[in-house]
Amino acid sequence: MRLALLITVTMVAFAANSLLNRAAVEAGLIDPLGYALIRVASGAAMLWLLLALRRTAMPRRIPWVGALSLATYMLGFSLAYLTLGAGLGALILFGVIQVTMFAVAAMRGAALGAQRLAGAAMAFAGLASLLWPGGGFSVDLTGAALMTAAGIGWAFYTLDGRGAANPLAATASNFLWCLPLMVLATLAALPSWPAPGGALLAVVGGAVTSGLGYALWYAVLPKIETTTAAVVQLSVPVIAVAAGALLLGEALTWKLVIAGAVVVGGIALAVTAPAAPAGRSRTRG
Repeated sequence: MRLALLITVTMVAFAANSLLNRAAVEAGLIDPLGYALIRVASGAAMLWLLLALRRTAMPRRIPWVGALSLATYMLGFSLAYLTLGAGLGALILFGVIQVTMFAVAAMRGAALGAQRLAGAAMAFAGLASLLWPGGGFSVDLTGAALMTAAGIGWAFYTLDGRGAANPLAATASNFLWCLPLMVLATLAALPSWPAPGGALLAVVGGAVTSGLGYALWYAVLPKIETTTAAVVQLSVPVIAVAAGALLLGEALTWKLVIAGAVVVGGIALAVTAPAAPAGRSRTRG
């Protein structure tokens, strides 16, 4: 029960990230790269402060996988939304995350099982119904490629977290080493100066929902299977849509309610699948 609560809190933090990003960037208070830079810097500062208060040392080794995958996610996600619609972008992002994490689990010898695959497919179908753009639309190939890179980056960032001995220290190290990469990318693009409101939203998104949220995610990951970690993340857009209706006054239609129920049902089907019998899998899925 405690683990389920921690997963729920983490997914809510991820959904809050989406809402904060929309509130800042879509309102024109800050450009996407500036938001990402402040987000990473604020996350690094918050996590460093927590380590200092706990008198915990930062890991000495450079977290190449964690830092590079986090930077890939942050940059790909930020730049993709310059040319890609929010719904289609989220669909590409979470679809790539699912495929990448399930593929890695299978390559590592995990027995995926029919029920787990069916649940994941059901949840993604519900998500597609929820996010698919209405009417005619065109896909910007550059934006789609950037969001694909972001999905792969986040998948490997998640996979890397399964081996974190100290989740808080590992997350702090990832943010700290990701920061120079974000600075270089942002300086190259010469972003505009943010409005105070945009900077404030980026700080909250970085220090709280990203820094603390990602540290909590790293604490949860060693306790669940790779495929479970992949599937539960499909709840994030559903939570974001529900929160948008409650907090931002956005329309909540029966289509959204039914699609959300399908996503939740698919997640429940996948995570309640029986574990693979001993001997059939070389590692946890």
